[in-house]
Amino acid sequence: MSEFDRTKGAFLLLSLLVVVTDQWSKWLVERSLPLHQPMEIIPGFLNFTHVQNSGVAFGMFAANGSSRGTLILTALGLVALVVVGVYFWHTSSHDRLMLTSLALILGGAVGNLMDRIAAGSVTDFIDAYVSTYHWHTFNVADSAITIGICLMAVEIFRAGRKPSASTD
Repeated sequence: MSEFDRTKGAFLLLSLLVVVTDQWSKWLVERSLPLHQPMEIIPGFLNFTHVQNSGVAFGMFAANGSSRGTLILTALGLVALVVVGVYFWHTSSHDRLMLTSLALILGGAVGNLMDRIAAGSVTDFIDAYVSTYHWHTFNVADSAITIGICLMAVEIFRAGRKPSASTD
């Protein structure tokens, strides 16, 4: 296996770790926590609350049991997965921050896509809040995608600020 393949393979292991952690945590929640029953983890800040999200991030575009809506969201998820996968494939093995961000996004996308294909919805359970303001319930895959996008933004910003080579 070439250095190029080994380097990218390590990042794909990160994607696999995200998928395994995401699916395990969802399985545990589905098995142990009744729907919509919060379990307080950190008072005033964090609950685990089992919800089924038929939409995309933050419940937007919920399919609400519509097989057509679920099919459209699954197809869009597959297209996004292919786009991120192609970007990953074409990213230099030396661009470690971008590969990390893409690996996190890939792992998160696969984790949520597995749920959508198997059940028509995604299991969410992390309920962060302050006082009466609750952030939208999310899961490990959503966290990986969000962290990946933030890292990608940092890398893009950093790349845009690098001094260009002098032609003198």
